[in-house]
Amino acid sequence: MSNRAVLSIDFELFTQTPAYRSASGTTDRDGVGLDGGRFFRDALAKYDATSTAFVVSSVAQSHPDAVRALADAGIEIASHTHTHQLLSDLDSKERRGELSQSKDVLERVTNERVSGFRAPAFDITDDHFGLLSDIGYTYDSSVVSSRSIPGWYGGEYDLHEPVPATAVRPDAPDSVTEFPASVMPGLQLPLTGTWLRFFGPRYTILGMRLLARRGITPMLYVHPWELVDLPAVEGVPTRVYVRTGDWMRRAVERILQQDFEFTTVRTVLEDGETAATQLQRGETP
Repeated sequence: MSNRAVLSIDFELFTQTPAYRSASGTTDRDGVGLDGGRFFRDALAKYDATSTAFVVSSVAQSHPDAVRALADAGIEIASHTHTHQLLSDLDSKERRGELSQSKDVLERVTNERVSGFRAPAFDITDDHFGLLSDIGYTYDSSVVSSRSIPGWYGGEYDLHEPVPATAVRPDAPDSVTEFPASVMPGLQLPLTGTWLRFFGPRYTILGMRLLARRGITPMLYVHPWELVDLPAVEGVPTRVYVRTGDWMRRAVERILQQDFEFTTVRTVLEDGETAATQLQRGETP
């Protein structure tokens, strides 16, 4: 069997990004990013792959058919909050509301169980894992073990494969697993997100292969708005527009063409639990 990888998608609209919200200008285009979601779904089908979509549940309210189409295609639906606000900008009650409402909305729209979560901008707080556990999530993907990059990452983590949440915060409940987003071994920069657009797919593919040699399942991510031609909006940083649209669609296809089995987070974690149980029993996984 080929190596496994997760090419996840953070399913948010362009107008929900921090870059757009803080910009001086606006756009009158509705649903910027939905076409990217359709492309992503079709590309997965073309390469016999699947994925986990971390969905902002307000999108599921305003565009339920788009989110149902993902679930109907066999893509795992997980949460990316309800409104895509930074969790550290909210108080604990508001954070709980974002996590709880998102799970409820997504489960109602898709009629599927939602067990995973990713924080907007990988922004987590001291009560993060406790809230996830209380609400019924079983895994999180909000850690990036990048080197310190001011304004981006603090460099405080050294986690590269699924681990109990206690490896992130010692007081975290043991009911939650953390599946960190992947970084390039040695260089310690993220493999995807903006870094895919900066460095190109060869960089990402090299990192995937290096991780696979270490027995680590790569966790990658993209955004639907990166896959479309974005409207010009006054005040949105230039870096947001770099290599979006057609370039990014071709990059995603190139990644999906690699000799990896692209699957869901849930599948990776459930198979890992099965293997661990077999080892405990002295069986061969």
